[in-house]
Amino acid sequence: MTPRTAEAAQVEQANQAFYDAVERSDLDALEELVLTGPLAETVSVVHPGWPVLRGRREVMRSYALIMANTDYIQFFLTDVEVAVEGDTALVTCTENILTGGPAEEEGEMGSLVGGLVVATNVFRRTPEGWRLWVHHGSPVMAGAGEDDENGGNGDEDDAGEGAA
Repeated sequence: MTPRTAEAAQVEQANQAFYDAVERSDLDALEELVLTGPLAETVSVVHPGWPVLRGRREVMRSYALIMANTDYIQFFLTDVEVAVEGDTALVTCTENILTGGPAEEEGEMGSLVGGLVVATNVFRRTPEGWRLWVHHGSPVMAGAGEDDENGGNGDEDDAGEGAA
């Protein structure tokens, strides 16, 4: 494995650890993955439908709120691309998200909802390893990017549907 490939693999592991922590609602694990130190106030996140949140404290608060209000979430990552340049790494991916609402009766799982979000995650190399610096998630609208039989982009019939 070349050094560049090894770096990319380490970044991809850090990226997966980020999603694993959110899936498990493990705020302590997420705390370890998010950048600290002199750049802590430059940490930022854009959750789908939210304004940009800046500063490590606000970012961690947002994840605490999401974890407290999400009964079930699972990410299936596709189209993962990693680029490393010096001490910065860029990961782009598609988050295929499955979420569940509250149980309707004791012992029963609530309804499941799927959605697509394209994400950009930026990591910084630290002495402790790669740490998340920026996360930006944008919902994918239903039919976006698909050509219909008339040569259009398929958006005419799909406007307003399927936001994740």
